[in-house]
Amino acid sequence: MRKEKHHKGWNEIKTNDSWAIFKIMGEFVSGFEKMSVIGPCVTIFGSARTQQEDDFYQLTVNVAQKIAEAGYGIITGGGPGIMEAGNRGAHLAGGTSVGLNIDLPFEQHDNPYIDDDKSLDFDYFFVRKVMFVKYSQAFVVLPGGFGTLDELFEAITLIQTNKIGRFPIILVGSDFWKGLIDWIKETVLGANNISAKDLDLIRIADTAEEVVEVIDAYYKGHTLSPNF
Repeated sequence: MRKEKHHKGWNEIKTNDSWAIFKIMGEFVSGFEKMSVIGPCVTIFGSARTQQEDDFYQLTVNVAQKIAEAGYGIITGGGPGIMEAGNRGAHLAGGTSVGLNIDLPFEQHDNPYIDDDKSLDFDYFFVRKVMFVKYSQAFVVLPGGFGTLDELFEAITLIQTNKIGRFPIILVGSDFWKGLIDWIKETVLGANNISAKDLDLIRIADTAEEVVEVIDAYYKGHTLSPNF
């Protein structure tokens, strides 16, 4: 009897999961329709916890402003910290400022520098991540936590496995990223878990000018278009 009751509950869970497909489809459709008309953008990632007085906050504002002045829109996760700084830089430059917001129990709230018609809300992380990857011409990654690392390594993996077209991935703040890069070179590469050429997927920069130079140099020989 207990087994039969447990089995019935499992069927109910599966039924609910099936209906969730329609909500997921709705998020994909809405995201594709809105993002496809925005034009070439660069995504900026980083910690939601970075305060305005932090040097990386102001650096992010400068990076985003320079990128926007170079003709690209800015996409962020829409929240505070580095995300706010990215949208703020785009706003200061009069450029396109996009926020892909996610409902979280802490940290996340819309920042005021997103264009009114370019603020998108998501319930599912994986749908939101598809929008970042599909519509970004580059990833610019500032210091952050698990979420930042998640986006970084997913993009590297998708490019490495040829699931998406290659685009620049730029880590800003050489001192912050040095330990990670050294570990990848010495431990991961040393164990033959990646190829030496995979290291070429990542660039390091410390200034806004260096970031723009990397992006512009790449697109002198490549087409601006969605990545898959």
